Amino acid sequence: MRPKWLAVARGDEPADLVLTGGQVFSVFTREWLPLDVAIVDDHVVGLGNSYRGERRVELQGAYLVPGFIDAHMHIESSKLMVDEFARAVLPHGTTTVVADPHELANVLGTDGVHWLLDTCAGIPLDVFVMASSCVPASQFESPRRPMTIGDIKSLLRRSRTLGVAEMMNFPGVIAAMPEEVDKLQTGLTEHVDGHAPGVRGAALNAYIAAGIRSDHEATTYEEALEKRRLGMAVMLREASIARNLRDLLPLVKKYGPEHCMFCTDDREPNFIVEEGHINQMVRVAVEDGIPPESALVMASHNAAEYHGLRHLGAIAPGYQADILVLDDLRTFRPSTVFKAGREIGDFPKLQVPEWVRQTVHVAPVTAASFRVNGGGGLIRVIRVIPRQLLTGVEEMEPNVRDGEIAADPSRDLVKIAVVERHHASGRIGLGFATNVGLKRGAFASTVAHDAHNIVVLGVDDTDMALCVSRLAEIGGGIVVVEEGSVRGELPLPVAGLMSDRPLDFVHERLAALEGMLAGMGVTLGAPFMTISFLALSVIPDLKITDRGLVDVKRFQLVRLEV
Repeated sequence: MRPKWLAVARGDEPADLVLTGGQVFSVFTREWLPLDVAIVDDHVVGLGNSYRGERRVELQGAYLVPGFIDAHMHIESSKLMVDEFARAVLPHGTTTVVADPHELANVLGTDGVHWLLDTCAGIPLDVFVMASSCVPASQFESPRRPMTIGDIKSLLRRSRTLGVAEMMNFPGVIAAMPEEVDKLQTGLTEHVDGHAPGVRGAALNAYIAAGIRSDHEATTYEEALEKRRLGMAVMLREASIARNLRDLLPLVKKYGPEHCMFCTDDREPNFIVEEGHINQMVRVAVEDGIPPESALVMASHNAAEYHGLRHLGAIAPGYQADILVLDDLRTFRPSTVFKAGREIGDFPKLQVPEWVRQTVHVAPVTAASFRVNGGGGLIRVIRVIPRQLLTGVEEMEPNVRDGEIAADPSRDLVKIAVVERHHASGRIGLGFATNVGLKRGAFASTVAHDAHNIVVLGVDDTDMALCVSRLAEIGGGIVVVEEGSVRGELPLPVAGLMSDRPLDFVHERLAALEGMLAGMGVTLGAPFMTISFLALSVIPDLKITDRGLVDVKRFQLVRLEV
């Protein structure tokens, strides 16, 4: 607060900027107010009809709403550097994100998270973080190095760290494993995000009793309702492969928008370019029968309240002037975005230090590295579920040739491997997947949640080996191989997770690669995001890491053979 703010609020001095002639949305009463907005520096200081201003902007009946807030997301999943991500989402009205940077933390440790926080200081997007709680996500994954309680505390002492990020090791919390409980009792915060896919009943009670107050993993109305009834804030998610929004909107229709907010979690560039960001969720909610006022509250104020961002999420005296100008309440595409009282303009491109680029270290691989020895018994196969992070388990007859279990594209049985890439240990987890559609070749990525080793799917071992070798050469990214040659690639040299190129380049290259896969028989939507989650050992049912197949419900490694 500054004396000038009060002088302008009283009407004694002119404001820096007055937005006049618009309909101002009050998140507190869900009303539209025909009032002017007086802005000084980066804050709103008054609403009324008599304010003077050094500059006045006539809005001719447009709607003024608070800037949108993404309640939980991972910047790395956009495959963009944070400055390019800001350029992508600001025009859609997202002015604040609460990020869990555990992708960077798995690859670069706390040094990577501190680097991210430092770089965010120069961009016109508020980036707050939650201190990553599960690096690795479980004992079955292999990051560059595990994050300790001391590492978490070091992040919690940063001014833009709000609390502890999603506690993904829900079995460990429910079982009161000391190393997980300690993360919830740092003495520096009581604000902890949750991650409890499919957790219900007594187990859910135990998880919440540990002090965890939110969840973004609900995929059904019944699951979300149980969590809300027990006091959890429900983050309605609309990610590239976890489009849960429409399934959860009945919760809002019946019980109102309180304790509900929007999050994108993991959204790729094509989703942002073609459909938008948080504004896409507002649009879908309204199309599905949610009043615009309720959708707008979930897109702004509720997230700010939950995360303790008292200066954000409203257009009112004392709040930061993050304001969107909307011409209608259908498309929710802003005609103008004010961030901290200023219209969005150009800002410098960030530079990436070399130590952030040199992150792919793999032992040499050949076709023999992907050989799976076996006989004729049934094998466990990961069943990919379209548009979901959850997977199923199939028991299938193997395709055995000379004592080796091979892929069988005629039955949609493809080989999957995870190759350790942080320490060149040579460790490879091998298995099989179905419901992928791949008929020939292989494709691979260094984006493999959450430890981000190399995940590769293929029907040809030689092509799988070439995928891995090529990823090491380009410093990480995505590669598609067919008949012994690289057909396409998207380098992601920033930690093997993000590009240093503009949004348009990444979007076009990713779309081209997805087109290649479709031509090779792949039936998955968002195939690269989909395969990245096949390596995440904390979302049921069957997953794979560099240590082997993981039965997530039993929370243990299992053999390929049944």
